[in-house]
Amino acid sequence: MPALILIVEDEPKLSSLVQDYLQQSQYHTHIIEDGREVAAWVKTQAPALVLLDLMLPGKNGLDVCKEIRSFSDVPIIMVTAKVEEIDRLLGLELGADDYICKPFSPRELVARVKNVLRRMQASQQGVAKHDDEQLLLDKDRYCAKYQGQELLLTSVEFELLNTMLSVPGKIFSRDQLMDRIYADHRVVSGRTIDSHITKLRKKLSEFNKDAEDEHDWIVSIYGVGYKIELA
Repeated sequence: MPALILIVEDEPKLSSLVQDYLQQSQYHTHIIEDGREVAAWVKTQAPALVLLDLMLPGKNGLDVCKEIRSFSDVPIIMVTAKVEEIDRLLGLELGADDYICKPFSPRELVARVKNVLRRMQASQQGVAKHDDEQLLLDKDRYCAKYQGQELLLTSVEFELLNTMLSVPGKIFSRDQLMDRIYADHRVVSGRTIDSHITKLRKKLSEFNKDAEDEHDWIVSIYGVGYKIELA
């Protein structure tokens, strides 16, 4: 079945243009103009992805995003004309998966949608792919496997990698990583996460030792957090 995309946008010309391009790519679409109507619709219709404008009547996109995240992990792409909000969006305390700035090319937007949906599909299948090979996690042995190589990880390193692989390319803030790793909500500093990331990155570099071109698996986003890149 074609994926259902919710377009939350109060500019009729823009929402109609985006709808046309998405439908040409074989997606089903629905448009909502008022932020107050979004959460209830998402609960009943379960879209595959939400395109969420930042500036909306009734309730702004940031509040709508928080509301959706209180009950759903549906992928959200924020649409914004406010460049100064990008760091906040990428910080992901709101739970957005990606963003795109106005004005944008409709083709670029469709490409972003396809990319986020691919990442989500890979996450749901429990397999993360690098090129034509597979990066697999063995949860019973706290082990990562890639191209016949095996790395033993600590429980913290394993959970860090597992979290970032759940949505490849998504930026996780230090707070998010701490929440995922320390379920007992113990008090730890961001430097603790940085230290574990450094050790994990060093171990993952073993996958590159015989490769012609090195691949930096974990990417640091200054002032924001970390993400994992599979290609």
